[in-house]
Amino acid sequence: MTGRVIWTSIVCVAVGLAVSASATGVGASGVGASGIGAYTSPSPGVDVLAGDVPESVQLSRELYARSDEAILVGPDALDDAARRAAAARVAQDKHVPVLAVTPQTAPSVAGELRRLGVDTEVRLGRVDGVPAPRTSADLDDLRGNAPRSGTAPVVMLTRDAPADAIMTARSAARVVEVPVPDPRATAESVATIEAAASEPTAVRAVGPGFGTAAEFARRVEQARDTPELPGGGQVVFPGRRMVALYGSPDAPALGPLGRQGIAASIDRVRRLAAEYQRVSAEPVVPAFEIIASVASAEPGPGSTYTNMIDPETLRPWVEAAGRAGVYVTLDLQPGRMDFLTQARRYADLLAQPHVGLALDPEWRLTPHQVHLTQIGSVGAEEVNRTSDWLAGFVRDRRLPQKLFVLHQFDAGMLDDRPAIVTDRDELQVVLHADGHGTPDVKMETWRRLVTDLPAGMWMGWKNFYTEDKPTFSPAATLAVRPSPWFVSYQ
Repeated sequence: MTGRVIWTSIVCVAVGLAVSASATGVGASGVGASGIGAYTSPSPGVDVLAGDVPESVQLSRELYARSDEAILVGPDALDDAARRAAAARVAQDKHVPVLAVTPQTAPSVAGELRRLGVDTEVRLGRVDGVPAPRTSADLDDLRGNAPRSGTAPVVMLTRDAPADAIMTARSAARVVEVPVPDPRATAESVATIEAAASEPTAVRAVGPGFGTAAEFARRVEQARDTPELPGGGQVVFPGRRMVALYGSPDAPALGPLGRQGIAASIDRVRRLAAEYQRVSAEPVVPAFEIIASVASAEPGPGSTYTNMIDPETLRPWVEAAGRAGVYVTLDLQPGRMDFLTQARRYADLLAQPHVGLALDPEWRLTPHQVHLTQIGSVGAEEVNRTSDWLAGFVRDRRLPQKLFVLHQFDAGMLDDRPAIVTDRDELQVVLHADGHGTPDVKMETWRRLVTDLPAGMWMGWKNFYTEDKPTFSPAATLAVRPSPWFVSYQ
């Protein structure tokens, strides 16, 4: 899909990738000796800036037409929290760029100082490789540039972007942090794009993390007109964790979700999520994992060994969860049917932005298998056909990313696991570890499953109330490495 150009006042900076915001409106007059306008006014539009130039230098080029003053920071000062905080405060208050100087960045920084016409420098720490300034100053002696007139650009940056890039962004723009280089990542980033859509100013991303200009433009377009997920934003992880009750409505034997009604289940999972929030740095979103098709011990019609619950029976649960900010994953136990056939049956529910899909290969039988006699399995080809359909469904319906969960506790359950496609932009694939028993047994299962984990798979974990001895606490669950992002309770 080709994204339309969005006129907005946004500049994006990636993790370690800086985003350069372009000022709109008339440049403000500098307070320095020259009195020349300080800020640039680049043309509107969406683009990605990439290359070998340091991120802070790219930002300085985009944000400043000139500046009589600059702050240069040596590596030792960047490592000093107090000096780093002081530089950030002054840069934001006085509106001057901050440039880190290392042997690698010194040539680019020297060139940028010449372009800016810098006369006065503050040097923090050891700064080598850049010609001595005409005038040296302390931080508090800087006169700075006047604030930008009109609406300031917005710089979207990832949380581990270089410190000097963050400081330079904050010196001349409003800043929104995102956990990944994606304008859809958080409620704040989405709201910023929506609010700025009518303002004819520039959108810039810096660095390969944002993809090509076309890819970035498509994501900006999606951010503007795609529904948000529970907890905000349109990208599932890493901006949130999920904690789910597992089971099926009115079926207590299948899990805790079926042991109370809708309202009580929502209240129960909210309380469970709150327990995890106390030990999670990320927001924790409550979730349901609803078994939509239930494995059967009897052949049933067509000898499929599965009972598909009518979507209309599940709809009240799904819709109530959506209103309550609870994510829903529909879990399939297809017996002798295939996953894609069953997934299509639930398309109307999957069309809701807060609903994802889970495949449980334990209950996927060959034509000659029966449940509880053999452990089922599924091949990569069937998994990929299902995910390809779901990804296309997300694109066609203009939906946010969906969870695509693959349950596993035995190596044979996912045949040819390395061949499973994990890089569809519309989905985030979770490998869900279903091992139970003592902590040692659970951790042995976990270690087997994470060995040679395909790139792009996030990890999920299941806690059992009765089969685990004991059930892991929230703190113990999140202490598992790699950390699970989707936790369910059975």
